[in-house]
Amino acid sequence: MACTADVISIGTLSHNPFWGEKGSVRPAHATTTLIRDGSTSILVDPSLPPELLTHRLAERTGLEPGQIDAVFLTTFRPVHRRSLSLFADAHWWLGPDERETMAARLNAALAEHERSEGAEDAPPVEIEEELALLGQTEPAPEKPSPNVHLFPSPGASPGSASLLITAVRTVVVAGDAVLTRDHLENGRVFERSVDPQQAGESFADILEVAEIVIPGHDNLIVVA
Repeated sequence: MACTADVISIGTLSHNPFWGEKGSVRPAHATTTLIRDGSTSILVDPSLPPELLTHRLAERTGLEPGQIDAVFLTTFRPVHRRSLSLFADAHWWLGPDERETMAARLNAALAEHERSEGAEDAPPVEIEEELALLGQTEPAPEKPSPNVHLFPSPGASPGSASLLITAVRTVVVAGDAVLTRDHLENGRVFERSVDPQQAGESFADILEVAEIVIPGHDNLIVVA
């Protein structure tokens, strides 16, 4: 059966440096993509609030949240997962390196709290909630479906990952490794990348293989 990738919701940045914007001028949200490979449906970065994403999914595909087999997060950043709870029956996949790094950071934050003067107090709720959510994710498989491959793209976040689709055309669902069309055309990586050099290498790797890029916060781009 065919393998398709449909943009469910086009993402946007809180401010676009190429438009002369500074500070937050709009709510940011990530681009959400549905990949259908045979009988497998993979939703990438469910970023909109639950009610809005439910409507968009129905409008663009006729599907309901319960029909999604897996959710793939290109990064664990909260803006990429606002509606994760909608897909309680699906697998929640995260790049293995991102998952491991986030677990280490959150556990380090808990350990720091225990060493602090307020160690007798309960740990901060947000850390416990993030750890619990992370614990519900699974390391993404190397090959989530026959035509879809995990494509590590670190730099924007420590273990961020894209999905490479090898069907009729080569498509990379890039997440924050390629933010927008402006970033792609100007060769710019995410300004808040944790490792700009590594982000640049991931950016170049994606452009080397992709015929179509679905960026983290913009509509799909046909690569010249």
